[in-house]
Amino acid sequence: MRSKKRGRNDFSHRFHTRIIVNIIYSTLAACLAEVLLVMNLSTLADYARTSEWDNALLAMVYDFDVVIVLGYVLVGIFIFSVTFLLLQEKSARYIDRISRAMESISQGDLNTNVEVMGDDEFSSMAENLNKMVEDIRNLMDRERDSERTKNELITNVAHDLRTPLTSIIGYLELLSGGVVLTPEMQKKYIEIAYSKAKRLEKLIEDLFGFTKMNYGKISMHVAKVDVVKLLGQLLEEFYPNFMDKDLSYELQSNVPAKVITADGNLLARLFENLINNAIKYGADGKRVLVKVHAGDEIVRVSVTNYGYVIPEEELPLIFDKFYRVEHSRSDSTGGTGLGLAIVKNIVEMHGGDITVKSDLNGTVFTVTLQVNFDISREQFG
Repeated sequence: MRSKKRGRNDFSHRFHTRIIVNIIYSTLAACLAEVLLVMNLSTLADYARTSEWDNALLAMVYDFDVVIVLGYVLVGIFIFSVTFLLLQEKSARYIDRISRAMESISQGDLNTNVEVMGDDEFSSMAENLNKMVEDIRNLMDRERDSERTKNELITNVAHDLRTPLTSIIGYLELLSGGVVLTPEMQKKYIEIAYSKAKRLEKLIEDLFGFTKMNYGKISMHVAKVDVVKLLGQLLEEFYPNFMDKDLSYELQSNVPAKVITADGNLLARLFENLINNAIKYGADGKRVLVKVHAGDEIVRVSVTNYGYVIPEEELPLIFDKFYRVEHSRSDSTGGTGLGLAIVKNIVEMHGGDITVKSDLNGTVFTVTLQVNFDISREQFG
């Protein structure tokens, strides 16, 4: 507020200063013209008197008659006015351009741009006008992106939830229908319906989680977290998944423990998604490697799988919401396409960075986090 008030005061000061300077210039020009006029006419009047050239007008000039003095005043006013208008003409034209630009903007033309000329109050006005138009354009772009995201969300929710839900309904109908099933078939159908229900639960969790993060509904609870211990616990929790995919796993760290400042729940979700991603797409590689490299100020955690290689052209898109590589569209690996978008969101909430590379040596997701994360600096700094 103080900055805006100071800006308005500065604008007013510069405007008044320019007017005063133009008045001074105009006054000097008028005075100079008056002096030249008086001197020339007085010289001419003296010449006329010495040469006995009888002229009533020159006699009036010589005697400084009231009419002549009034004429001098009028000439001075005229010269002052003309000079002042000439000095203000550039500003007047610039104001007209700004006025026409504002009219165009008010009619919806957001491609309007005013050239910033000079460094005065009007150039500041043009600069602020251009910034306002840019802010409006950005706001409208964000609104369009939000609308597009909402439409994508609805479309993807309908598609991703319908498939497992249809399967669940189908198997439950078989179990509750008049068809006689053996105990083995009943157990098999129940297990299939259960796995589909768990997948449905995961899809819903991802959708709700992404929606909350995307619209700033999640508040961070920052505390001290041991990254090495957290990763060890997560890998143990995923043990059945590793066994199911016939995968081995290993945790390597350059330190036995490393405490950082972070939201433990969000951090757990971040690495859960990365480990789950490595299990789903790394089954062919038979191994998942998690490495921790801790320094004084930052910690790098990499999750590597040796399975499916992501095409190079798709790597820049891997963190986009709803994006899934073609290989992931099978029922066994398919998801909402929000897992890595959630990961990136959590990393950014912690002021960190995430990168990915994929080649024949493995697919590596590397997360870089600050050891001493300052949430107030990230939000307001």
